[in-house]
Amino acid sequence: MSIPLPTGPTQFWEERYRSSERVWSGNPNALLVREISALEPGSALDLGCGEGADSVWLASLGWRVTGVDISPTALERAAYHAAEAGLAERVTFERHELGVTFPEGSFDLVSAQFLQSPVALDQDGVLKQAAEAVAPGGTLLVVMHAGWPTWMEEHEYPFDAAFPTLQDVLAALALPPSWRVETLETVERPSPSPDGKPGTRADNVWRLTRTS
Repeated sequence: MSIPLPTGPTQFWEERYRSSERVWSGNPNALLVREISALEPGSALDLGCGEGADSVWLASLGWRVTGVDISPTALERAAYHAAEAGLAERVTFERHELGVTFPEGSFDLVSAQFLQSPVALDQDGVLKQAAEAVAPGGTLLVVMHAGWPTWMEEHEYPFDAAFPTLQDVLAALALPPSWRVETLETVERPSPSPDGKPGTRADNVWRLTRTS
């Protein structure tokens, strides 16, 4: 039996966040940590920041961060997280429905971690805007799920999902020669089911540098 989707992305994500006091772990995404830890801090844009774990972690390293999400509830939690960590002055949070509005300015790092949604999202268009927002010498980091966890069958999930390949995203970005690919990799990690059944899940990683 299919489950009807809410009428729009704001409603969907607000219901998601309001359904629990905390949706995510509060820890930064592991592939962000792996790919970004060695970079010199500058200005960063965190697209789909959720409850703010990545934004706050970047701020703790000295980045000046703009975190963006569609959910007011998520942004309230993110701002609280930043304040609790004593980093509120280094992080600004903005509400955007990506694909409709986008933050102004250019950034030394633009991070899009798991920017995958079962409701309306122009993923290719948003990623192109993300690339355009990278300053010369800056970094675009994109991480997406490459498929379902090994313990889950596709029919078990009530919503459609798209899992772009490494080459799909490069083709959609259509970047000029002034960009250099630093990481293009599929990473498999442990991903147990909610009831503890062992499994793994693959994620795709794109890290690209705008050389000029």
